[in-house]
Amino acid sequence: MSFASHSDEDWHTILGGRMGKEIGVGVIGLGMGANMLAINQDATSRMEVRALCDNDAARLQGLAKQHGITHITEDYRELAARPDIDMVGIYSPDHLHMAHIEAAAANGKHIICTKPMVVSLEQARRVVQLVREAGVKFLVGQTSRFVPRFMAAHRLFEDGDLGRPLFAEAHYVHDMRPVMDRTAWRHENPQDWLYGGACHPIDLLSWFFGDVDEVFVYASCSHMDDRYPADKHDNFLINLRFRSGVIARILAVYGLVEPPLPMQGLSIFGDKGSFVNEQVVFDKIGGQPVMSLDFRHEAGHGQEVLRYMRHFEACLIEDKRPLIDEVAGAKVIATASACRDSIRTGLPAKVGGVL
Repeated sequence: MSFASHSDEDWHTILGGRMGKEIGVGVIGLGMGANMLAINQDATSRMEVRALCDNDAARLQGLAKQHGITHITEDYRELAARPDIDMVGIYSPDHLHMAHIEAAAANGKHIICTKPMVVSLEQARRVVQLVREAGVKFLVGQTSRFVPRFMAAHRLFEDGDLGRPLFAEAHYVHDMRPVMDRTAWRHENPQDWLYGGACHPIDLLSWFFGDVDEVFVYASCSHMDDRYPADKHDNFLINLRFRSGVIARILAVYGLVEPPLPMQGLSIFGDKGSFVNEQVVFDKIGGQPVMSLDFRHEAGHGQEVLRYMRHFEACLIEDKRPLIDEVAGAKVIATASACRDSIRTGLPAKVGGVL
């Protein structure tokens, strides 16, 4: 389905010149997925959430009533088949993503799927195939690329202000005990933190440096939460070598007491300058003063979701490839899969292809 052939005037409604909400959205999973509902209040967006799906009947009915959504269902297949839905947002537990992607693609719907896209390299390759066969657009909801301070770092890097990249590191460090209190599926159907957690910094560094060639990983089990399997790793130190030759490391730690540092961090070290979280140093400035960037306007996860929704909307209207499409998403899963191989063998592991 294309939205690019009509002028803006075609989409105005009689309600005060408000843009028409002609891109129908259905949401599967109303935990994080509830963030998508804010698009209905954005008069400049052509998107409109029209249908909701969740297996929590009380949450489903409550959000529908609050936001005036007339169609609700506990059957994702019913939502995916609705003719008034053009795009499906998938925010279900990780292990359900594959089935929900299959249903959406089978019905010719465009797809936003929260991270991780899926939970195995085999599934990732299947998604690439399905999306191509269906001829739809696909975006992985990796919020890290839509965080203003990381967007600023990427702009500096792309413009050459940091020079030739020498080294990089990223972290996602988060005490997951309160998260599991809110979302019991993470221990009932144990989430693999390599796919569901480390995917954030893996994708973030890949945005800068491209494809990962090889990884070497140390992993441990913290035993911080009795609900999480005692033999399942929750702390990771990941070393990466990109095909470009850049080397990097990732700290992905989830079994710990919440530390006094930003939950997500990024450092890019180049031969002209260094960017570390919200601070930057340029070698060309005498004395190398540290400059701090002020991102107090950042409004959190919900705003990041809205940013990638508007990006996806533009891709639909202008017929462009999304920033984090199914191939980019599959490469993150391939890297996580190689991390698992390295943990198992105790050796460096090559990242497999996705096509």
